[in-house]
Amino acid sequence: MLRERSGAEVIAVVKADGYGHGAVEVSRAALAAGATELGVATVGEALALRAAGVTAPVIAWLHTPSTDFAAALAADVEVVVSTPAQLAAVVAAAHRLGRTATVGVKVDTGLARSGVSEREWPEVCALLKDDAVQLRTVMCHLARGDEPGHPLNAAQAAGLDAAVADLHRAGLPPQRVHIANSAAALTDRSLCRDVVRTGIALYGRSPVPGLGDFGLTPAMTLTAEVALVKRIAAGQGVSYNHTWVAPRDTVVAVLACGYADGVPRALSNRLPVHIDGRRFAGVGRICMDQLVVDLGHDGGGVAEGDRAVLFGGAGASAGDWADATGTIDYEILTGIGGRTQRRYVDPPDSMTP
Repeated sequence: MLRERSGAEVIAVVKADGYGHGAVEVSRAALAAGATELGVATVGEALALRAAGVTAPVIAWLHTPSTDFAAALAADVEVVVSTPAQLAAVVAAAHRLGRTATVGVKVDTGLARSGVSEREWPEVCALLKDDAVQLRTVMCHLARGDEPGHPLNAAQAAGLDAAVADLHRAGLPPQRVHIANSAAALTDRSLCRDVVRTGIALYGRSPVPGLGDFGLTPAMTLTAEVALVKRIAAGQGVSYNHTWVAPRDTVVAVLACGYADGVPRALSNRLPVHIDGRRFAGVGRICMDQLVVDLGHDGGGVAEGDRAVLFGGAGASAGDWADATGTIDYEILTGIGGRTQRRYVDPPDSMTP
């Protein structure tokens, strides 16, 4: 679907451990479904994919002075640089290894984050002429890609195109150019070049919620096991600081999941939970390792060992959690970690970039 809407090839962005879904498993599924390469932030993330046996093209675009560029080159990872110093370090590593480095250049066209500035551009172009490097990619990041039609999007695209034209005139034509993120890939073909970099949409979340879900299906369902069920009397406070007090005799369930696993503490006393198709209210403070659910006077038929759905399926969504806590669903998904165990229920060919 992303290919059809954008008219371009797809880079599956699997940084932050595949947005919390598992980078290796997502990579394999996306490649099997037609993605042409993978994108990560750091060289460490790229090397983890290589260690797991992923052989597809991988690009990494966020580096620090301590980044091991030699390890990246040895693992056939494309290094996308944002400064002349980074490119000089890659050139030096290539000379030490006696091999040609595949590199990309990220251009700062208006995000004012990482990326080569206009002032640094001539120096980068000069370094690209070194025989130890082969330019493959030129890219930039949109500042307002989730605002379709914003004039800055077109201005940034024009800036990227100007940089590409400079490279052609210098005899350094790039093989691949990209600017479009998930939002641009779904809403504006004029921003799509050779490939599109799709992150959040790959995981079934809309990059522009105000325009609907684009037919995307969220990939992640978060569940927790019911650790214990107990009766409490009216007037009994629950969890730290007794921020919830039982208004009647009731039954509560303790779930083995907490903020160390990615459940925001800010959802305390307002977390809906579904168990066996029934909706229950989370009550009391969400703790590091556990949270409490009010099952009502009859216990709702819930037993120890049952699975509670925290988000996904027919329950709340990651977007609901984000709205309730004043953040975005990206943060919710990438925050799921700790002791959570992943289980993959669909075959790789069920994913369509």
